[in-house]
Amino acid sequence: VQLQASGGGLVQAGGSLRLSCAASEPTFSSSYVIGWFRQAPGKEREFVAAIKWGSRHTRYGDSVKGRFTISRDNTKNTVYLQMNSLKPEDTAVYYCAAGRSIITSAQTMGAQYNYWGQGTQVTVSS
Repeated sequence: VQLQASGGGLVQAGGSLRLSCAASEPTFSSSYVIGWFRQAPGKEREFVAAIKWGSRHTRYGDSVKGRFTISRDNTKNTVYLQMNSLKPEDTAVYYCAAGRSIITSAQTMGAQYNYWGQGTQVTVSS
């Protein structure tokens, strides 16, 4: 599986961006979990959000709850991360990742994901 992340850019605080994660497979199976992670310079990788392809069940990191929304479009085999009310602390490289049959409690752990995209830079200015 090859993942292509896009949609990053420079935005002012309070603004919005939508990231996309397109997959090379014709279709994800229902057991796939697609996640977004981010890493800022000098910081550890942080879980942002995840969605289970089949059930559309979602999970969010505490720092983005209420501001970010993850969704998927099965016709385009793409997962989106809508980011609203952006803050300077959201500045990071954002990565999408995919893995099969990741249980809910493990979806925050990057090691559970087998496939990773190349990352897209998000910069939020104050």
